[in-house]
Amino acid sequence: MADITVKAAYGSVVEDEGFLFVGFAEGEDDEENYVLFRQPLGGGPIWFEVGDETFGAEDAVEKVIAGPKGFEVTVRPEKLAAFGYAATVAVRVGPGCEDGAEAMAALRDMLGALWQE
Repeated sequence: MADITVKAAYGSVVEDEGFLFVGFAEGEDDEENYVLFRQPLGGGPIWFEVGDETFGAEDAVEKVIAGPKGFEVTVRPEKLAAFGYAATVAVRVGPGCEDGAEAMAALRDMLGALWQE
């Protein structure tokens, strides 16, 4: 079982100011939980955050394992403090998740070899 679970109602893929953002959120309210991945459009380090930018870090993703219910992110051991010592974050992406399939495909492309199925 993951240390943090986000039950995504929305997925998003946005290009802005030279970055690609891929996110999954439980809702539209600022108080609802989310995960966000950010990478320069030309490639480079990936920023990962959960729920708030204070709980995020660059090069924090060790691996992502995808399955039928979404995916689970494993945080690199040296980055655990940035995530309140949460080592794993599960993101549940069900059929009712708006734009979930598009966001999953973009995330797979962004993560490359870090993505496992």
